[in-house]
Amino acid sequence: MSEADAGVRPERILELSERLNAVAGEKIGEIASVNRASKMLVVNAQVVAARSGEAGRSFMVVAEEFKRISGQIDDIAGALERQVRGDLTELSAIGGAILGQLRGQRLADLALNAIEIIDRNLYERTCDVRWWATDSAVVDCVAQPDAAKADHAGRRLKVILDAYTVYLDLWICDRAGTIVANGRPDRYPVRGQSAREMAWFRDALATKSGDDFAVADIARLEALNGAPTATYATAIRQGGLANGAVIGVLGVHFDWQAQAQTVVDGVRLTPDEKARTRVLLLDQKHRVLAASDGVGVLSETVKLDVAGGVMGSYAKGDRTVGYARTPGYETYQGLGWYGCLVQDAAAI
Repeated sequence: MSEADAGVRPERILELSERLNAVAGEKIGEIASVNRASKMLVVNAQVVAARSGEAGRSFMVVAEEFKRISGQIDDIAGALERQVRGDLTELSAIGGAILGQLRGQRLADLALNAIEIIDRNLYERTCDVRWWATDSAVVDCVAQPDAAKADHAGRRLKVILDAYTVYLDLWICDRAGTIVANGRPDRYPVRGQSAREMAWFRDALATKSGDDFAVADIARLEALNGAPTATYATAIRQGGLANGAVIGVLGVHFDWQAQAQTVVDGVRLTPDEKARTRVLLLDQKHRVLAASDGVGVLSETVKLDVAGGVMGSYAKGDRTVGYARTPGYETYQGLGWYGCLVQDAAAI
């Protein structure tokens, strides 16, 4: 942040009100101190005038006038202190409210941007799986199963994986759920294992057309060495046709941890903000799917107050929380996930 930018920070409202409050208190105190000294002079003058008798009468008049003026100064200083301190207190309150609103809105905007990036990324995954399920090598692998076709399909999947590095692996399953081919058999020896009990397989098998897809909650898959994975799947259909008979399922396993971490780490915050802000991606039940501090992923549930609607912010003690619910992207409606930023107050 440049020096010019630092001068227009919203926090400057509170900084300046605090400074004015301190200066006003100091100067009013100085006025009171000077006035006390004046009162002492008045008292001394009255004593001297009284001792001088008739000769000091005129001097006594001057002393009384000084006393009256000193009283007026006390009244003015008191009124000034009450008014200035009252106005500065109100100014601080208004500044704090404005600052809170600005900070909250900014955090909500950043949260929306983060979840939109994820939505756009996952939308592409829905396109990928529906496209690749029509590939002739994928279709033939389950339409006329034999070892040669499975090997060929596996090599084809490896070509895809080499180009699309956001995936951990791609699996071709027959109708019974047996994995007949995958793109990285050297890393994940899953061929011959069953995916029949996995929700994404069952949901994909039940899709009505090649335009549909299934998606599973983010989970750690043992077969993928426990990596957090976003799995998208669709039915493989006879002839690769959208209305063809279902003959198998293609599941694509998105490398969730690497991609999601990039998103939460990439939220545009100043170095100071990064040090006191936690950036989160949450599922529909507010379970942590990704966190800028790496804490609580897939195990922590955040008590997120969404009473403000699909996008909003609120204060929680010295913290400000901004959030935004997924708006979806293109034909991808999203899964009800949230972007969320939790930011501690800056030191003033």
